Amino acid sequence: MSKYSRDDIIRIVEEEDVEFIRLQFTDIFGMLKNVAVTAGQLAKALDNRCMFDGSAIEGFVRIDESDMYLHPDLNTFEIFPWRPQQGRVARLICDVYNPDGTPFKGDPRYVLKRAVKRAADMGYVFQVGPECEFFLFHADEEGCPTTETHERAGYFDVSPIDLGENVRRDIVLTLEEMGFEVEASHHEIAPGQHEIDLQYTDALKAADHIMTFKMAAKTIAKRHGLHATFMPKPTEGVNGSGMHINMSLCDALGKNLFADEKDPLGLSGLAYRFMAGILAHMKEMTILTNPIVNSYKRLIPGYDAPIYIAWSSTSNRSSLIRIPSPRGQSTRIELRCPDSAMNPYLALAACLQAGLDGIEKNLTLPPCVEGNLFGMEPEELKNRGVERIPETLGDAMEAYAGNLFIKDVLGEHIYVKYLEAKEQEWRDFRSQVTNWEIGQYLYKY
Repeated sequence: MSKYSRDDIIRIVEEEDVEFIRLQFTDIFGMLKNVAVTAGQLAKALDNRCMFDGSAIEGFVRIDESDMYLHPDLNTFEIFPWRPQQGRVARLICDVYNPDGTPFKGDPRYVLKRAVKRAADMGYVFQVGPECEFFLFHADEEGCPTTETHERAGYFDVSPIDLGENVRRDIVLTLEEMGFEVEASHHEIAPGQHEIDLQYTDALKAADHIMTFKMAAKTIAKRHGLHATFMPKPTEGVNGSGMHINMSLCDALGKNLFADEKDPLGLSGLAYRFMAGILAHMKEMTILTNPIVNSYKRLIPGYDAPIYIAWSSTSNRSSLIRIPSPRGQSTRIELRCPDSAMNPYLALAACLQAGLDGIEKNLTLPPCVEGNLFGMEPEELKNRGVERIPETLGDAMEAYAGNLFIKDVLGEHIYVKYLEAKEQEWRDFRSQVTNWEIGQYLYKY
């Protein structure tokens, strides 16, 4: 059932003195874009007649085919609490369409909607609960972000040690005012690092929420004179920021299909096959869950980020997939490698499609691996058949390139554009001479 009708939105805009409406969408790299229209243009926007230049968006279309249209999803209408009470600002998240009225296959939201439809056709609803980690840093005198923080708080610390508590509280209150259900918030392990966990919901809404959360966090942090960053590893020597994804399948009535009280672990056969699919496709998916050069600075032993393709039946945080302890309706799996830079539409689509592939092909889950994987010798890991995820963006590209599964998940357009962009990013990174190299080699050679 729809949350809002066209008439509802027009009425609310008038009653709440909304002056501007932002029509938002996301590019293939997870960057939020928007065009703002006045309330006088709202009817035109709701009739899907707002056009933009798709050739100006990286990864979209060529200059000779640039006209594209925004189709607002009425259920995403929200008024921004942080804007003025007079002349308020609202938003609508949009799907991108071609001039002929067909969905643009390069729209990340379309990719996720296609995966969700496949699940629905099989009788499943994909439920997702993200754990959003980020850093709060100071800005310099010109307002540019730095990597400096004055606090030294750690995991679950409180004020006055946790100097970011007020910012985190304001972010949570803002999200709740926008209709979000926030499950928990706390200081994370590294100084200046924080986590806000969002309530379980269906995959499309979860991806929309992640994009909105990032925008809200940055906006509220700026009001406090700070910069919120979702860069996975902004500071060396401390933990990076992940985006752990809790996942389950339910039926149309909301029954959790991952739960089976007769199983020793309380998991259904469906859950085992879903996990098997994710583990089988993890290497080619890594470029979507960990999309930038910096992502792989987080994925090293010793910083609470998994690097081995294995699962654990306990709360083993060195495994790629762990099974959190709640059972029954709360039964779920947690994928721990994704980071905060991911495009949630593409990453969630890949996870869902991989899980469904495991179900359809009746894939067998490898034996669980208990214990600290970081402490195991390479020979032991090899004997257990445990492989690791790609170590660099270059390795991730090799696993991605030519892979038929990932090409089918993304579609030809995004598959090609994404690879081209990542190849350029990797070339640019490899051509840089870093301060580490200067310090390590200049005096020696």
